[in-house]
Amino acid sequence: MNTKNNTKILALKYRPRVFKDLIGQEIIAETISNAIKIGKTPNAYLLTGIRGVGKTTTARLIAKAMNCTKNFEKGEICGEKETCHCKEIENSNHIDVLEMDAASKTGIDDIRELIENAKYNPTSAKFKIFIIDEIHMLSKQAFNGLLKTLEEPPEKLKFILATTEVRKIPVTILSRCQRFDLKRVPLEEIFKHIKKISEIENGKISESALKLLAKASEGSVRDALSLLDRAIIYQNLNNEKTLESSDVRKMLGIADKSKLVDLINNIFSGEQKKSLDILRELIESGLDAKNFLNDFLELIYVYGRRISLGKIENDLFISDSELNLIEKGSKDLNMQDISLFWQLTLKTIEDIKVVPNDNLALEMFVLQLIYMKNIGSDQQDLISSKEKTFDISDVKKKIENQKNDLKPINFTKSQIKNTEQIKTLTKQESEIQNKTQIRSFADLINLTEKLKEMELKYDLERNVKLAKFEHGKIEINFNENINKNFIKTLSNFLFNSTGKRWIISLTKNETNKTFHQQKVEDKEKALNFEKNSQTFKDFINAFPDAELINVSEENE
Repeated sequence: MNTKNNTKILALKYRPRVFKDLIGQEIIAETISNAIKIGKTPNAYLLTGIRGVGKTTTARLIAKAMNCTKNFEKGEICGEKETCHCKEIENSNHIDVLEMDAASKTGIDDIRELIENAKYNPTSAKFKIFIIDEIHMLSKQAFNGLLKTLEEPPEKLKFILATTEVRKIPVTILSRCQRFDLKRVPLEEIFKHIKKISEIENGKISESALKLLAKASEGSVRDALSLLDRAIIYQNLNNEKTLESSDVRKMLGIADKSKLVDLINNIFSGEQKKSLDILRELIESGLDAKNFLNDFLELIYVYGRRISLGKIENDLFISDSELNLIEKGSKDLNMQDISLFWQLTLKTIEDIKVVPNDNLALEMFVLQLIYMKNIGSDQQDLISSKEKTFDISDVKKKIENQKNDLKPINFTKSQIKNTEQIKTLTKQESEIQNKTQIRSFADLINLTEKLKEMELKYDLERNVKLAKFEHGKIEINFNENINKNFIKTLSNFLFNSTGKRWIISLTKNETNKTFHQQKVEDKEKALNFEKNSQTFKDFINAFPDAELINVSEENE
């Protein structure tokens, strides 16, 4: 028996047997346990969460708690002499607790068989329980077939559903279940858990290595135990020496964080050669591209946190030396650089799925980052203040200055070029003398519709609040839904339509309404006014079923 237990993988060997063993889900365990204790259990439970957080384990614990002959809520389980429901449920061979994998049994026929089985009372246990794993994989017909039984099951029948994709489950199913969302287990708790198991298994693994394993699990206890299993085997194969973090990095293809911080700091400093040298050194040590980019994202977040919130407090998964490097590297950074780095890293994660050579993709990624720093400074100047006035007539003034500087003799090549530009400009000005006159904001919107500039029309109607309108000058306020090129697009449209450069000013005054909001309000006022008129009252007396739905001018 001991030999058999020793050959089990750790994820099965240390599976929780009672609610108190369930780490990271204490509130859910207590809620379910109390409900069972007072006999207020629902017809169906729905357990959701990522892989490895304890959905199937919790389902079995619920089944054991409902059927145990002992006080299961206090940690007691059935012994060998009694009818041993707990042991049989743990081994998935209890006759009244049916576990079904919806990924392999997706059709209506499988559900029909389940419903037929539901008619019979439990043979030995208090409740008959159906555990359906990956419930989202059922077909539409199978879900529909399950609805009635799920809502009104026999008195002794309970359903426990588990899924990683809750969005794929029909709302009709969700509304019939009591839902519990199992969260990712905090890294600190995973670290303590695998450290305890490592000591029990006599694994010689350093704390720094265990922290790496906990971090690599991404909140999944099963993944953490699988990685621990792998690490113990790796350690046994290496003359049973103590496994250090460097060994775990090699085993998992994770970059040394100190080198990664050094790489980021060199990128921020524009040190192209040093950055590529560090990257190639990491690649030669067995770097995994996806792990590298995920670690890179995490460090970008840490830099952003440092810039936004100040000095970083001690972190379980960041050493003091790494914190010092981050402190130095973040001095000349701003959140705009961090945002650009974040977006490019996310894009590269997608790119490596299609690029055949990961190493080339990573080198190109580093080069792009080096040349990306401060790329957006010019754009930032344009939008730094909503009170800033954009006077686009400066271009014309510069051309006029060039015109005055021209000399009648000794023309150079550049002067001839400027002369041609002036001729072209003069021709354009003569062509636009009779351009459209825009006398009001409504005229502007009507013109955009006439010229089929529908995107600009939509922004002007729905996202812009007019503060002031004069010929050649507009003062506006806009919301966050505005097109990012709105100012440029509007400026070009006004110039092309009127032949003049307009001044577009931005104001913080948000009391005004958009053109669309004002139009709707005016329509409602007109309707209310007409409904109170004597003409409408006389009309209603003659035609009681009539309803006023619109008011328009006679010339419309």
